Amino acid sequence: MSELVTGEAVALELRPARLPSRALAVLLDLVVAVAVYVAVTIALVASTSSLDGAAQTALTIATFVLVLVGGPIAVETLSHGRSLGKMACGLRVVRDDGGPIRFRHALVRGLIGVIEILMTFGVIACIASLVSARGRRLGDVFAGTLVVRERVPFSSAGFIPPPPPWLAGRFSGLDLSAVPDDLWLAVRQYLARSGQLDPRVGWAMAERLAADVAARTGAPVPREVPPPAYLAAVLQERQAREAWRAFGGTAAADGPAGSVAGTPVAPAAAAQPPAPFVPPTAPPTAPPPPPSPGGHPEVPRDVTPEGRPGTGFVPPA
Repeated sequence: MSELVTGEAVALELRPARLPSRALAVLLDLVVAVAVYVAVTIALVASTSSLDGAAQTALTIATFVLVLVGGPIAVETLSHGRSLGKMACGLRVVRDDGGPIRFRHALVRGLIGVIEILMTFGVIACIASLVSARGRRLGDVFAGTLVVRERVPFSSAGFIPPPPPWLAGRFSGLDLSAVPDDLWLAVRQYLARSGQLDPRVGWAMAERLAADVAARTGAPVPREVPPPAYLAAVLQERQAREAWRAFGGTAAADGPAGSVAGTPVAPAAAAQPPAPFVPPTAPPTAPPPPPSPGGHPEVPRDVTPEGRPGTGFVPPA
């Protein structure tokens, strides 16, 4: 791996392309370029047979420059460092800071490539690539570029092993707010590379990291828990809390049912069944009016005998 530093002071880890893959990519590019050059030359010879020898020589030189020199420069500029051969081999030309190349980088690489690849049959390019620590030829050195591998084989170096199942939720009550980020980063790096370390060295590192984490949390490491398992369980607990804060702690306004105005509601309260339906009962009727002294029920003066509302007028006795 080659560490490159960008303009923003960010370190990039890239795999420089070695001589065999670069030579295969250049060979494929030359085969395509020579095939195009031969086809264009035959077409020009057939169409300019009436010209004199000087004109034909000038056309031949122009065709050579345009096809074998200008063609690769144009292809690398338009494809940002990926010619046909590099695409087939999974390579790309980048700047020293990891950025994409421009026309001036492709121009310098193409012009110097005429000398170290075409005129010397690649001998100078091979020697320079073998001497260079990053496998760069002279064109890369003068242009400030680097050929890197885009297709990197899968590696399990970044895999963090999970804690044992019997430690699930064991450290849910720990206060992890005092643990700094650089200590968490050291724990992650140790767990990701624990399989590559010597067993004794890895155990010593795990004990030291576990002691540091326990000192920040205020709770000692349980004796029955191995230090690597303790680190994995504590790291998983922290990741679970961060995920809860990011996704489960505050629901969006248009989130699932059971949340109101971004406030989470307990699942039991949100899943309560509706109350059973009770049919409405008839309203209680008013009791009949008391009977009059004559034995007949007293009828209001504003109600007619037929039950219709009266006008309110009572004739004199």
